[in-house]
Amino acid sequence: MNKDQVKGRVDQASGKVKEVAGKVVGNDRLRAEGQVDQVKGKVQASVGDAKKGIKDKAQKVVNKI
Repeated sequence: MNKDQVKGRVDQASGKVKEVAGKVVGNDRLRAEGQVDQVKGKVQASVGDAKKGIKDKAQKVVNKI
């Protein structure tokens, strides 16, 4: 797991906590921030997944040589 994958998943989790907290206390701004953090985290985790995939494929090519 690379740093983008980890940070993305942490952002997703903390965003979910913010969203739920915002719903519980009736704070629309906190809820919206949580939703934004979740999307941001999902994008960052996806970037990390793509980087890992590329690195793994490149390593397979190098190993064949």
